[in-house]
Order: sequence, then C-alpha cells, then structure tokens
Amino acid sequence: MVTLVIDGEKIAVPAGTTVLEAAQAAGSYIPTLCYHPDLSAFGGCRVCMVDVNGKFVEACRTRVEGGEVVVTDSPALMELRRSLVEMVLINHNQDCQTCVRNSDCVLQEVTAYAGVTKERMARLRRDTSKIPTDTANPFFDFDYTRCVLCGICVRTCREINGAGAIDFAHRSHATRISPLGGWPSVESICESCGECMERCPTGALARKNSQVPAREVKTICPYCGTGCGLYLGVRGNKIVGARGDRENPVNRGQLCVKGRFGHDFVGHPDRLKTPLIKKEGKFMEASWDEALTLIVAKIKEAQERYGPEALGGLSSTRIANEDNYLFQKLLRSLGTNSIDCSARL
Repeated sequence: MVTLVIDGEKIAVPAGTTVLEAAQAAGSYIPTLCYHPDLSAFGGCRVCMVDVNGKFVEACRTRVEGGEVVVTDSPALMELRRSLVEMVLINHNQDCQTCVRNSDCVLQEVTAYAGVTKERMARLRRDTSKIPTDTANPFFDFDYTRCVLCGICVRTCREINGAGAIDFAHRSHATRISPLGGWPSVESICESCGECMERCPTGALARKNSQVPAREVKTICPYCGTGCGLYLGVRGNKIVGARGDRENPVNRGQLCVKGRFGHDFVGHPDRLKTPLIKKEGKFMEASWDEALTLIVAKIKEAQERYGPEALGGLSSTRIANEDNYLFQKLLRSLGTNSIDCSARL
C-alpha cells in the first residue's frame, strides 16, 4: 500500500493503482470519455487530466507510486477540460432529445461538469459528420454524428471479443471508426455480439427500435447450457432488451449475439404453446397426455418392428446439462446409442 493526497485528503491504495482509480476510491469525480474499467487505458480524450505534483497528467494512465499530491479540480483544469469537451461538441449531433442515450449519456454528464455554456459554443463553427448512419447490421445502428472517437468500441472488439472487426480509419478531421475497407459492419468479421454497443458512452452505437424498460428481471440465458446470467428489460409483457449480469461467475456480464438480441421468439405469434399431432395430413393441437401417449406407442412400435437401434434421439442445447444427461440415459435404457445434440458443433 502507498499513500497520496487527493484534494487535500490522504488515502492509501495498492501500489500501481492509477490516479483515476484512487480518486474514485476516495469519492472524487474525474470526468472521462474514453475510460472503461473493463478495458486497457487509452488516454485519448484527455478529459481526465489532473494536477499531480504541479504537472498536468492523464489520470487514467498515471500510476501511483506514493507521496503524490493530486488536485482534481482547479480553474486551469476546468478551462482545459472545457476546451477539450467543446472540441468534441462542435462535431457532435445537437439533437439529444431523440437520442436513445438521452439522460444516460457520458458526454452529457461530462459536458455539464465541464461548464460548457451556450455562449461559448456560439463562438465556434459547429458541424456534424456527413457519413450516413450504418444501418446494415440487423441488431444495432452506428450513427457517426454521435461518435466521439473514444475508441472504447475498438478496444472492446479487440480485448474482450477478440475479433478486431473495427479500428480508427483516416486522419485528422476525417477520422472515423470503421471496419476494414469502410465496409458496412454486416459485411465485416463483426459477430454482432453487441459488447461495443453496451460500452459506448454516447448514442453512436444503439440498439434498433430501442425502448426504455419499465423493469428488469434477473434470469439465465435460454440458448445453451453455458448458463450465462443476464437481466431482461421488460415493458408490459414484452422483452425490450437484455444486458449481461456482471456478478454472474459464468459470463461476468458478457453475452453473445443470441443472448443479447435473440429474445423475440418469446412473444412471437408463431411460437408453439401446445403439442401438435398430425391428423389427416394436418397438425392439430393436443394435450400433453395425448402427445406423450402417442410417443410411447410409436417407440414401442419401432422397437418391435425394427429393433431398439432403429430409435434415435435429438437433444437440445437450450436445456441444462443435467437434462441432457437424463435424456441420453433414457435413450440408452431403450437399447439405442443413436443420440445427438447441437452442442457438439
């Protein structure tokens, strides 16, 4: 442990802790746009600049050695941060009311803290990106007019998902986040996991047809036997979103494309709610007792006519491993080893 002074308060933190982490532990707010606790430090926005022993440094990248005197807020720092945020805002979409991240936007929070005023912004020549929104992805859109070039999506794709589907492209005022060759995201190696969207601090990456949930329900993803924890956003009787449970030891908040976006089947009108039995060439609704009785009869008929090896079973990856185990035990008790499951793919 080493000690330092932050805004006049002496605290002790583990050696190697960043100034930003130490300040957060001490309850001092330091604004930042490009920092995320899940990712490596980038230091691109410079908004987290603080005064350490009389020098301005990036709080997210400067590690504590002991004995530092840190000032997180001063007239000089406020002026610097205000100027940095204004440089972001002059190229940013001004329509915040219709943004899906309105009132839940890091840029709004930082702008308010930096003290940006209408009068100061009026002196600047404002513009927005002319690049059209990438709507090719079936799950989320990329609105370049709301991108602040924080690089969080780039690092997320590389460090968490391991895909590296996007990166910084071009230079100077033409810099943008782009897949290789400027292709639409759907034509790149993007896996549509949505991890970048989940960490985007603005509305640049936004879920299609986004709705604010009325409540959240903690549950387990139904798509495979991995057991990823998630929170389903619910509005009325409809699922409007999903996010990973960071406390779940299986996935630690991460989700694949199915776990994050694949829940439309729950309320789909074509979803089966009762067993169906084909009668006279048409599927008819039946009770569970009727369906199970028919299954038993067909199994006995196949065993008697063709032998037990004529039977086969297809299991599901959506059920628990224990259920799959019981299913294969059932088939083997009937005398067959012909069992398969998509989990082997």
